[in-house]
Amino acid sequence: MAKVYDAMRRAEEERRRLASLSAPPGTDGLWEEPEASMAPSKSIPLWRRMLQAGSNRSEDGANDMNKRRISLLQPDSFVAEQFRTLRGRIDSVAAHRPITSIAVSSANSNEGKSTASINLAAVTAMSLGRKVLLVDCDLRRARVHSSLGLNPESGIAEVLLGQASLDEAIVKVGDLNLEVLGVRQAPPNPSELLASSQMRELVAEVSSRYDRVILDTPATLGLPDSKIVSELCDGLVVVVRAGVTPREDLHATLDILDSQRLLGVVLNGVEASRDQYGYY
Repeated sequence: MAKVYDAMRRAEEERRRLASLSAPPGTDGLWEEPEASMAPSKSIPLWRRMLQAGSNRSEDGANDMNKRRISLLQPDSFVAEQFRTLRGRIDSVAAHRPITSIAVSSANSNEGKSTASINLAAVTAMSLGRKVLLVDCDLRRARVHSSLGLNPESGIAEVLLGQASLDEAIVKVGDLNLEVLGVRQAPPNPSELLASSQMRELVAEVSSRYDRVILDTPATLGLPDSKIVSELCDGLVVVVRAGVTPREDLHATLDILDSQRLLGVVLNGVEASRDQYGYY
């Protein structure tokens, strides 16, 4: 238990440090993302809209964004094939027990959970006849909608608060059988919203509508959100970053989450010569 406490304490300190570095002065790490001046035109191909979405960012920021959606930008790439392998392994488990909703988490932030969530959802949506929903449950540091070049008019918080319907908040991604329930604004009480009966009903409803639901959750250590969401799902995938995630933090994460729901651990950030991003 002491190891879990120490890992959570380090994660909380790191989360506060990152929030203080990225937030504008005087906001205490809480702010709303600026609204885009205009929604992207549906006549522009999906891959071009995605590239345009990152064109106004720094080179490093655009590169990070492209990593998160590489299965859409380069569906024949080595990285995309690795996510297809992950999809296949999950399907193998699903042949023995029902798996519709899958939570994706990590021990700490910046370990690749959003990248895994987006790419797993993308390659799953490429399956014939399969309808997929990607849900951004990281109400503090939402990345899914911006990574996909989406500008939702409402998001998961508004749905849970009864301010918007599920159909109003869901956005379709290009011509894929992939839809996204993103984050429009950061609520003041994310943990309470995710632990509400409305969230439980939401997961049940989308699980009845879609063949597969991927839920991108916050990092596990330092916050209760990931455990809350994972307990509502049929399966759980944990992402670790090679050379970054401390072994004790991974053990602490697996102690906190329900190991019976664990489908596997994804190793991220391994150098691969066949991949221009050095990522899988």
